[in-house]
Amino acid sequence: MLTLAPEVEVLARFGRALADPIRCQLLLALRDAPAHPADLADRIGVSRSRLSNHLACLRDCGLVVAVPDGRRTRYELVDERLGHALDVLRTVVVAVAADRTCPDADEKGCC
Repeated sequence: MLTLAPEVEVLARFGRALADPIRCQLLLALRDAPAHPADLADRIGVSRSRLSNHLACLRDCGLVVAVPDGRRTRYELVDERLGHALDVLRTVVVAVAADRTCPDADEKGCC
């Protein structure tokens, strides 16, 4: 079995998290501000159960954390630098290849 350097594993995990449009929307929404799952589901337009699966994936990938908020749970990015990284990545990709599509854009599994 191939052993990857820790940096490569982290980037691959990040890439798998970004491979799904719903997870991308979640990360971008949480970049703006922490939010409760019900609010995120409404904002993104998905069912709460589907959203829950994607939040679990992002938690397992180490990108978001669940923070107790009274009787509810609030989600936020694990580190504010992740929001900055998403902004940079988004603008670089748009600047470099705005007219391109990924030939392998079918649904991928989670992290």
